[in-house]
Amino acid sequence: MKPLLPPVFVNGIEISAERIAAEAQNHPAPKEKPGLAWKAAARALAIREMMLQEARARGLTPDPAEVSPGQVETEDEALIRQLSELAIQPAPADELALRAVYDAQPDRFRAPSLYEAAHILFPRQDDMAAVRAHADGVLAQLRENPRRFGELARTHSACSSKDNGGLLGQLAQGDTVPEFEAAMDALEEGQISDAVETRFGLHVIRLDARARGEVLPFDAILPRLRDAHAKAAWARAAAQFTADLVAKTNIEGVQLQAA
Repeated sequence: MKPLLPPVFVNGIEISAERIAAEAQNHPAPKEKPGLAWKAAARALAIREMMLQEARARGLTPDPAEVSPGQVETEDEALIRQLSELAIQPAPADELALRAVYDAQPDRFRAPSLYEAAHILFPRQDDMAAVRAHADGVLAQLRENPRRFGELARTHSACSSKDNGGLLGQLAQGDTVPEFEAAMDALEEGQISDAVETRFGLHVIRLDARARGEVLPFDAILPRLRDAHAKAAWARAAAQFTADLVAKTNIEGVQLQAA
């Protein structure tokens, strides 16, 4: 493989084109743009080398840990972990700030909604125009007489629910594909949808009942908010630490954008 970039140097330590080429296999890129994988690999190896140099400069001694049964870190992996634990100090959670997040958008913290619905499925085929024409024909009959829903489901639906007039029973958020759930959310109780397309085909949906989840109390949500804060705070602290290292490191052959 002909090198797409020159070797990379981190404070004078060379990362060879061969190492970059090997690492590039771990960085997918479009076939027509192999240089993207090369650059991603070069950046990853440069950051790795930069952190190893920093760990050694701080006098750290590798203490490999078992990461899974029978699998132990390499010494380099241990040094990078130990440096991260020492140098990356995320800001602690401020419960008042978390409360402000909760109070600003309480609808984000509802219990799952429950639905009772029925549908008629027109399965996906190569000729989707014909499928849509079929669905529109059934819809026209339903618009004239919605009470025929069960009858038309038994006759036209490709779902096993047709034997029960299209009834799907009780559904919770996440039980159906997103397009189906969005359609149920848009319907009033007793209303019949237009044809809704999903990866399965076209659905005509009737919403029979909906119980919207109640807003959960702050104390119930607090662990989730703390976890989200911890992950975001760690990512910010890691980005800042990397940026600070880049600022004091002489790197040649690749440009790092730590932020």
